[in-house]
Amino acid sequence: MARGSKLAGAGVLACLWVAGTASAQGCPDYSTYSTQPHQPLSSGSFQLGYMRPDPGCRTFNLSEVESTIAAMAGSIADPDLYRLFLNAFPNTLDTAIRWKGTAADNPDEELTFVITGDIDAMWLRDSANQMQSYKSLLKASTDRNSLASLYRGVINLQARYLLESPFCNSFQPPVESGIAPATNGAATDDTVTPPYNASLVFECKYELDSLAAFLEVSADYFSATGDTAFFGKFNWLAALQAVINTATSMMTPTYGSNGTVLASPYTFTRLTTRSTETLANNGLGSPVAAGTGLIRSAFRPSDDSTLLQFFIPANMMFSHYLEQTAKIVDKLGSTAPAALGAHMHAFAAELREAVLHHGIVPDPNAGEFAALVYAYEVDGFGSSIIMDDANIPSLLSAPFFGFTSISDPVYQNTRGAILSDTPRPGPAQYNSNPYYMHGPVISGVGGPHQGPGYAWPMASIVRILTSDDDDEIVDQLQMLVSSTGGLGLIHESVNTFDQNTWTRQWFSWANGLFGQMILDLKERKPDLLKMSYQP
Repeated sequence: MARGSKLAGAGVLACLWVAGTASAQGCPDYSTYSTQPHQPLSSGSFQLGYMRPDPGCRTFNLSEVESTIAAMAGSIADPDLYRLFLNAFPNTLDTAIRWKGTAADNPDEELTFVITGDIDAMWLRDSANQMQSYKSLLKASTDRNSLASLYRGVINLQARYLLESPFCNSFQPPVESGIAPATNGAATDDTVTPPYNASLVFECKYELDSLAAFLEVSADYFSATGDTAFFGKFNWLAALQAVINTATSMMTPTYGSNGTVLASPYTFTRLTTRSTETLANNGLGSPVAAGTGLIRSAFRPSDDSTLLQFFIPANMMFSHYLEQTAKIVDKLGSTAPAALGAHMHAFAAELREAVLHHGIVPDPNAGEFAALVYAYEVDGFGSSIIMDDANIPSLLSAPFFGFTSISDPVYQNTRGAILSDTPRPGPAQYNSNPYYMHGPVISGVGGPHQGPGYAWPMASIVRILTSDDDDEIVDQLQMLVSSTGGLGLIHESVNTFDQNTWTRQWFSWANGLFGQMILDLKERKPDLLKMSYQP
């Protein structure tokens, strides 16, 4: 099943589950509810709907989130921008905490099942980033109704998933929830090595960034709470070792020293009409060279297959969060396996060096300027893909997830290459990103997942998060406010010529990321929130 199909909404009754309790009666199916704007409309020109469920139908309520929303009314002057924040920031809590409880064999082990929105399954990547939306509000707490408890539940459930099937990206509800497994019709035609249990796994696309997501949510929790003891409990260390072992195994090249084709730890084929839904070469994927120090990724964070398997943004992300997670292991001391922390620090450093050595290439459109840019994908044989995709990790988001800084000259060259309206060296009429979409409604990075003509608001949000340019930020905010088709929700993608044609009106991660970006602007650029974004 392609995550983000062109459907207005289908599937789950997520809003019926409130913090793991029995279902609330009379709550609408949010996948249907979110297709139409609801009263009261905002007072701005765009008249955006009020899209939050009633309090009794929200899947988790946090007073600090409600207080933040109320406080931001005094910081955001534009009524439509504020309405978009009000709808978007709490969206994961309002609609996507499908179940919260504890493990059947240990009442102290918290579990949180977080769905993406319109699909009743939990992606490692999405759930980690959905939690990150609230990281600025996270603090240590033993309260089972706290944000810290939600985080612990996500980490524990991800650990369970990774110990079961570390090559997989999306998982079924835990058996303790009593929720029936979701149906993934496409996966019935999959041939995957290693095999998996469909009652536990929703889809098994190996994506390096999914492994990095477990490191990310762990590092985020630790940096905000300082709660070292939690990581010595339950299955976190075992899951961490599974992540490292899986990543290491996927450094296997295609050919041995004598030219023999080596067995791959992971293969995947699917009966499909979409080339992005399966791997070439009978499930092996495109060949990769030996000795690069890079980790293969069969699929991108869009769940589309890679063209060249050394996917640079995921290698960047894995390197950064492996280093951050190693700090947790250092703090655990003798609780952790001997030398594990030292191995993680060394692995992270070696991977960073591999990215800098193999992932930086000349921009072919820079002409005589010969600008160096980060490649999107490479194979170690000399081939590279110059492009970007909206999904995080992306090249555009590299400073956002911590691999590099905005001032990095190679990053700035890359930014110019993938954003065609950004000043750059070389002939300005050229653009090196085939998935930069233009139009009167919204211009921005898209991707092959939804195809030409559809820009992803997520990429516009990331563009703001990685910019210090006031004019650029204002321009992106204006497009975001004006391109929701009156719904007041951040869509997965929007037709660049028609704001009423979009995919996935209910995409919790993108909505939370918008709120995260607005809170970031309050700290960095508060004056921009005082501006009008009316037409």
